[in-house]
Amino acid sequence: GSMAGAADLKPHPLFTDGAVLQQGKIVPVWGSAKPGETVTVKIGEDQATTKANDDGRWKVELPAMKAGGPHELTIKCEDDSVTIKDVLIGEVWICSGQSNMQWPLSASEHGAEAIASSANPMIRLFNVPRRGASEPETTVEAAWQPCEPKTAAGFSAVGYFFGRDLQKALNVPIGLIGSNYGGTAAEEWTSQEKLLAVPELRAMGEQLPKEAQPKAKTEEPGKAKAKAKAQAKSGGNSLRGPTVLYNAMIHPLLPYAIRGAIWYQGESNAGRAYQYRTLFPAMIKDWRERFGQGDFPFLLVQLAPFDAKGGTWPELREAQLMATQILPNTAMAVITDAGDPKDIHPKRKQPVGARLALAALAMTYGKDLVSSGPIYDSMSIDGDKAVLRFKSIGGGLELRDDLERISEANPMAGFTIAGEDKRFVAAKVHVVGDSLVVSSEKVARPVAVRYGWADVPAPLLWNKDGLPASPFRTDDFPGITQPKK
Repeated sequence: GSMAGAADLKPHPLFTDGAVLQQGKIVPVWGSAKPGETVTVKIGEDQATTKANDDGRWKVELPAMKAGGPHELTIKCEDDSVTIKDVLIGEVWICSGQSNMQWPLSASEHGAEAIASSANPMIRLFNVPRRGASEPETTVEAAWQPCEPKTAAGFSAVGYFFGRDLQKALNVPIGLIGSNYGGTAAEEWTSQEKLLAVPELRAMGEQLPKEAQPKAKTEEPGKAKAKAKAQAKSGGNSLRGPTVLYNAMIHPLLPYAIRGAIWYQGESNAGRAYQYRTLFPAMIKDWRERFGQGDFPFLLVQLAPFDAKGGTWPELREAQLMATQILPNTAMAVITDAGDPKDIHPKRKQPVGARLALAALAMTYGKDLVSSGPIYDSMSIDGDKAVLRFKSIGGGLELRDDLERISEANPMAGFTIAGEDKRFVAAKVHVVGDSLVVSSEKVARPVAVRYGWADVPAPLLWNKDGLPASPFRTDDFPGITQPKK
């Protein structure tokens, strides 16, 4: 936008040329000006006026608008005005999580072709700088960018593929806000207030790091300089710990009008998977409370297969599945078929974005389509057989792959069954109508069945709509990450 006069009048950076505003919802617009100054915000026929408070902060609310544009958004006060050009009204989604959400299009399978065809005036990108802060911040150094090869290349591949599919299906403008950071844990993305309010998380809330004080006295000047230079290169602030990313990367976006969020994270919490059952839903609730737009859609990616060697990944996948079962307006993309056992960053991001888009189209946009693979529902025992029923079977259940071959290579990765001794052995499975019948000669009286209960699950069970089943277990035997009583 053009700035006349002094730079006292400043809209928040979410209001820059090329912005996408959420359709069908009240749209807050905010920024700073001289204290006491009257500020008027106008778009099309709609306008709103307010006074900047004693700190020079102002906020107005524009009424719900229909998808379309481009519009001009003008912000005026007595002796200054800002015009924000090329503003679209459409669907706004936050793309958050750790490295698999950060993972750029340029480093992904089919990335080159996707980048070459990425120019789309109906998609806009906003990338939040990766940093932590010890106090909640109000602004970010970023601006909206058009989606085109040079901007798409470094943007989240999962976010891009999700946005591209949504744009095609809905034919409205899409705004994607990338707020993600590799190697980070869910507590870093959760407000201190929320951590302190949940008894099991309170200890984390109490260890909020303070800004690291530079120890210039003891370090040789040359070393300190080199360190500062390295820090600036890595994105400056390397503060880590509970709440710091919420403070610097989520709080500054409040209360922007959004449709929802997509989330790919959990690798950093897998060693504490049992705690994640509490932490992850708390984080989702925290964001929903903070944005003040009700239980907005929250779509997550279940962890891909990876030979993490600790056996805790199935427990983290289970905690992710549980979150979708206890919180409204949540859905999960299962990617048991799109991992790489030797690489924690699988390069196949297109199916991840596609399945998140399917989930959004079904859950959020009311499209009549099957958007999830089979989800375990219930088990009954019939003599020496376990009979399992599922939700999301779509056109029916389907078993894929050479079961014997997969079972021999990785016996715990397919279907397993246990009797009262709780010893799981590889099982035989077949589809009978809408059920799965599971058994083993070694188990006369089954009590539990597990599927894909391994760091590298075998993608055997699907529905006929081409979507893989989530790993699951019918039991709740104490796991590796569960604190001993």
